[in-house]
Amino acid sequence: MPKLPRISSKKAIKALESLGFVQTRQTGSHVIMKKTTSDGQIGCVVPVHRELKIGTLSDILKQARVSPEKFIDSL
Repeated sequence: MPKLPRISSKKAIKALESLGFVQTRQTGSHVIMKKTTSDGQIGCVVPVHRELKIGTLSDILKQARVSPEKFIDSL
């Protein structure tokens, strides 16, 4: 597994959008994103911070069912 970069939530949201996710709503400082697949909907929550911690980014990718390699390629 490649080392995840420390990025802002804006960059993470843009990368997820390039992978097919859409912002559905924002509640406070959390952006809810969803993607429709053949298996149903996949959702993930991205907290709006200047810099996301590596563990937080890793958990976001697990929710989104996106591999770190695919995410890094979309940056």
